[in-house]
Amino acid sequence: MLNELIRYNTLIILAGTALLGLVSGVVGTLTVLRRRALAGDALAHATLPGLCIAFLIIGERNLPFLLIGAAITGLFGLFCVSVLASGTRVKDDSALALVLGVFFGAGIVLSRWIQNRTTEGSKAGLDSFLLGKTSGMIFSDVVFIAIISAIVLFVIILLFKEFQLTLFDTSFAQATGWPTGSLDLLLMLLVGLVVVAGLPSVGVVLMTSLLVIPAAAARFWTDRFVRMTCISAFIGMFATVSGVILSTLFEDLPTGSLMTLAAAFVFCLSAIVAPCRGWFWRNKRRKSLANSVNPTLEVS
Repeated sequence: MLNELIRYNTLIILAGTALLGLVSGVVGTLTVLRRRALAGDALAHATLPGLCIAFLIIGERNLPFLLIGAAITGLFGLFCVSVLASGTRVKDDSALALVLGVFFGAGIVLSRWIQNRTTEGSKAGLDSFLLGKTSGMIFSDVVFIAIISAIVLFVIILLFKEFQLTLFDTSFAQATGWPTGSLDLLLMLLVGLVVVAGLPSVGVVLMTSLLVIPAAAARFWTDRFVRMTCISAFIGMFATVSGVILSTLFEDLPTGSLMTLAAAFVFCLSAIVAPCRGWFWRNKRRKSLANSVNPTLEVS
């Protein structure tokens, strides 16, 4: 078992997925607190048509060009959400669901058409972008993820106070002249970068789980923004590394799905035993408060 884990390819995958989990946890904290979690979902699903269109243009599986195409349609999908939500009577959640369904459906149709009608379609492997193919990660992929992670973390650290103010007191930020709209746009750009970085390894469908579940689990453990961000990053790393280790031990199981299940396990555990908001301790505090109040009520 130890020999399987220390193989070069496994170490490469562990490094890449750990970085992806860390940066997903950090960005996910911002999107969850900003109530933009579903925007990441819509963006991830909107990348699939871009992958297919880029393949049709260049005629081969060239990963950088495919990811550029994915980023373009992903951001265009968010633009459509914004137009629908602000220019029509369609609510935000309905706009997200509409764009998610339409873009993802278009991506599936294009992917199937490429597989059946083009000579190189069977070799394109575009279906691997749906659920990811972590086992195919190479050193250049890790370098790409590391560069994206460094850019995203640098921007967040540089504008940490601005993001914090926008998250917790948007009205005050707007009243004092802070560019809240630009910060929201920048946040979506950061989400787009993380999604594009994770597409080859985690896939379109499961990438959202790394953006949402670690941050949602971290919320049970603390009320402090900085602490929540760190906990979310740790949970993201734990989920991705656990998924790789389990898929190495059980070769027939998909790595991306195991990452999601590992994150979901931590979420369920946090919901029960976390000392800040977990069910067990919250219920214990409630009973303790009731016991302290009842004697007073009896005397009166």
